[in-house]
Amino acid sequence: MSLPELEDLLPLEGKRVLLRADFNVPLEDDRITDDLRIRSAMPTIEWLQDAGATITACSHLGRPKGKPDPQYSMDPVRARLAELAPGVELMENLRFDPGETADDPDFVARLVEGQDAYVNDAFGAAHRAHASVVGPPRTLPSAAGRLLAREVKVLAGLRESPEKPFAAILGGAKVSDKLGVIKALLDAVDTLVIGGGMCFTFLAAQGHGIGDSLFEADQVETCERLLADAGDQIRLPHDLVAMGPGEEVRHVGADVDDEWKGLDIGPGTAAEFSEVVHQARTVLWNGPMGLFEDERFAAGTRAVAEAVAEAPGFTVVGGGDSAAAMAIFGLADRVDHLSTGGGASLELLEQGDLPGLRALRESAARGER
Repeated sequence: MSLPELEDLLPLEGKRVLLRADFNVPLEDDRITDDLRIRSAMPTIEWLQDAGATITACSHLGRPKGKPDPQYSMDPVRARLAELAPGVELMENLRFDPGETADDPDFVARLVEGQDAYVNDAFGAAHRAHASVVGPPRTLPSAAGRLLAREVKVLAGLRESPEKPFAAILGGAKVSDKLGVIKALLDAVDTLVIGGGMCFTFLAAQGHGIGDSLFEADQVETCERLLADAGDQIRLPHDLVAMGPGEEVRHVGADVDDEWKGLDIGPGTAAEFSEVVHQARTVLWNGPMGLFEDERFAAGTRAVAEAVAEAPGFTVVGGGDSAAAMAIFGLADRVDHLSTGGGASLELLEQGDLPGLRALRESAARGER
């Protein structure tokens, strides 16, 4: 997928550039607990500064519902950004104004006022048709930042030309949330491994008892069709770790008794899934294998994380909880590509395009006419 790049904006000496970044960092008591997203923007910021541009950055933080909310102030981000990139101005939280999520033209006009060019480096927001994502490219020369361009190159490559065999590991809570990406991946992967809460709807479709585990009754027929069409292409857990009355924890097979809840894949399944990862030349992982925040149910996710870290193939971890797990287990620096966008990663894999990417391409096309 061809996107306008930073070099297409030259010359930038003395120009003002609006940078849409993704500084939606985790906070605890107004303290940033992980500044990865700020640090990830530095290659773009440094390139723009070296080119002589003055940068005004903008981002959302949390979900403040269209009005100012002190708990989502950009002050902690502004302080950290000043340490990493002196001279970069940072606007207040974009979502303090309802015009951001509504793509309001007046809000866009305020964003672009006095700016000479626009750079989108916020891959994590590129799937949103919000004002700061799709608005500025309508009037300003625009380009993709280094982070966004890298994300698109890697994830589009998974769709279009992955080295085989290609294995994808999907987890998380609901089948319905990932149904589109499951269908898209089945056209590309050799093996699709399914764990996490979403596996229980598939197990129910196979006739297994799932007890009190997470379950979407309205997705059972869909899972039955997917299993019938995919055959051995889909791998499901054959043993589980479950919790019962009184919080008793037990290793069980593929069937969960009534009043028990499956909360992790079992050790046999973890070993099998890890072997799939080790044999692959391309690996995509998105979604934990269980309730990994609780140490009693972290073993499956840890095993997959370690397998991905040790895999000889090209490895991609698709943001969100998977990226958090890699960080918790100290493995984040041992994957080839750690995505900064959970929802954006899945939508790009599913649909092959995003509103923010279309806006950049359309801006470039207007500039060429």
